[in-house]
Amino acid sequence: MENLQAQNNADNQTIYQFTVEDINGKLFALADLKGKKVMIVNTASKCGLTPQYKELEALYQQYKKKDFIIIGFPANNFLGQEPGSNEQIASFCSINYGVSFPMMSKISVKGKNMHPLYQFLTQKSKNGVEDSKVKWNFQKYLIGRDGKLEKVIDPKTLPSSDEVKQWIEK
Repeated sequence: MENLQAQNNADNQTIYQFTVEDINGKLFALADLKGKKVMIVNTASKCGLTPQYKELEALYQQYKKKDFIIIGFPANNFLGQEPGSNEQIASFCSINYGVSFPMMSKISVKGKNMHPLYQFLTQKSKNGVEDSKVKWNFQKYLIGRDGKLEKVIDPKTLPSSDEVKQWIEK
């Protein structure tokens, strides 16, 4: 019983405690990602950084066979740059960027309605690593194979940057 309790406490500082809804309304258990490196990124369709979708998809294609996955979370928190419905967002991503990495339902990544996953990602008291603020669309949270937050990447840093690729490859 004690080991089970310790495991539950350990999972409390990982993304594995969360089940989210994908862009089609189906449940997506982050616990299914155990052993993979994960990039969590908040996205928007009408942002100057929106072309990062192309680089995100290229990165995903390059590394998906090496146990790396990207999860996109559309959010309308910055200047209303993601006004669409989940259906509109899915269509936009597919038609314009050929996005094949998992996209989730639109959420809030800041403020009083912040999604619990983003509360975890941004609060050291929950993630055990660091406090951060979601500065803008396309901020990247890098999660290790153990489900723990390892690094926060600035929105303007491109997915193809050496910093990101070196993290994936280590």
